[in-house]
Amino acid sequence: MFEDFRESRVDVGEAELFVRHGGDGPPVLLLHGHPRTHATWHRVAPLLAADFTVVCPDLRGYGRSSKPPSTPDHEPYSKRAMARDMLALMRALGHDRFAVAGHDRGGYVAQRLALDHPEAVTHLTVMDVVPIGEALSRCDARFAALWWHWFFLGQTAKPAERVINADPDAWYRTGPEQMGEDAYQDFRRAVHDPDTVHAMCEDYRAGLGVDRAADDADRAAGRTIGCPTLVVWATRDDMEELYGDPVEVWRSWADDVRGLAVDSGHHLAEEAPEALAAAIAGCAAPRG
Repeated sequence: MFEDFRESRVDVGEAELFVRHGGDGPPVLLLHGHPRTHATWHRVAPLLAADFTVVCPDLRGYGRSSKPPSTPDHEPYSKRAMARDMLALMRALGHDRFAVAGHDRGGYVAQRLALDHPEAVTHLTVMDVVPIGEALSRCDARFAALWWHWFFLGQTAKPAERVINADPDAWYRTGPEQMGEDAYQDFRRAVHDPDTVHAMCEDYRAGLGVDRAADDADRAAGRTIGCPTLVVWATRDDMEELYGDPVEVWRSWADDVRGLAVDSGHHLAEEAPEALAAAIAGCAAPRG
């Protein structure tokens, strides 16, 4: 995987991040979702590397990045904390301004980067997400049935870690046929680490609390994303079932928003890498 990419461990202050980076051109930061690692991008990153400098980290708590201690309010796994990591990472690699593309939980981190640090983010691509605050304010029985894992992973009365750690392979049902053998082994190593499983649950606990509060505060204050924004969704996932046209949801969160439906299941980087790479490149390219 990631031929001609460099591997680094970067201390960003609150965490130490494992990252692969390579290519040449304007910088693009790619953020994975749950329960994946940076390796989910192994088919997309080489396609972008001819025209962009591509940075693929493991989010804090995930993969080979460090796992900061959790707290009762779950703030160390908030998207705001993860966004701080990403800003520090890109500056450490020499990139003060950059495009960011995030899938699933990484999409929330990308959104938070664009809202909290607009001076740094030039272009935003979000994949298979609407803002957490938006999702929870619209939550109904259909959402609860389809995305019940938000509440299972996010609750603390009967922590999910014990169930998951009893048999991670049964819980995270996937295989090398979809992901590729090397990416699958990177993923499997991560989900068999109880500290990683705990961190991933903390991500969801933060989502139901401090992350929603941050989104609600932005909405109340009228803060929006100013950079060009591309919303991508998989036609064989449930975004259209839940939201109709996801672009319409994002129009109240971003000033300059476009949309693209891709024929894929949820893990677009693994299932439709060429289409996704073209979409990210089209969004991230500097405009004349």
